[in-house]
Amino acid sequence: MATKTKEGAAAHSDAETAAQDATAVEETARTGSGDEHPEQEADRDLEAGPGEDLDEDGEPEADGEPEAKVPSGVGQGAGAVVSAALGLVSLSGGWIGTVAGARQQLVGQLQTSSTATVAKQIKAVYGDAWHSTALWAGVFALAALLTGVVVLVRPAFGTPGRPQTPWIKSVAWAGVSLGVIGLVLAVLKYSDALLALPSAG
Repeated sequence: MATKTKEGAAAHSDAETAAQDATAVEETARTGSGDEHPEQEADRDLEAGPGEDLDEDGEPEADGEPEAKVPSGVGQGAGAVVSAALGLVSLSGGWIGTVAGARQQLVGQLQTSSTATVAKQIKAVYGDAWHSTALWAGVFALAALLTGVVVLVRPAFGTPGRPQTPWIKSVAWAGVSLGVIGLVLAVLKYSDALLALPSAG
């Protein structure tokens, strides 16, 4: 009789132990699938900072604003090439300078009488045409110089920290150099310091 009582007590104790284990498993599963502990949530809030939301992985959500568009530099490259081309035109005279010189020569022939002195005829027919060609060469040289300078200083007003492409800078400097040379030559030709008209006397 005592043996049956002991066996019943042992079975009851085993049932209580199994019930406690089942309760502990349920609490563990509920804790793992539910919300995190308040201490962990507080740490994540501190990492996120004030005014920032967290995503599913606990990282601060990125703002929906798109990144600033970085300029490609195509305009600067085109400006550098134009500057160099204008510099070459200022040295060669160009089609406009040739036409302007020929027109001025024709005007001098029409406005100068056959009885005028030789010096006056030379000045009206050839001198004014030479000055007109030099004037247009100076205009092209000045345009090349200004265009090259604008290309070189453009990065200072663009995206900070973005260096200018080396080839753009090189071509722009070439345009500036050609513009300076062409402008100096145009001034010398217009002032008759270079290739002055021959003396009639």
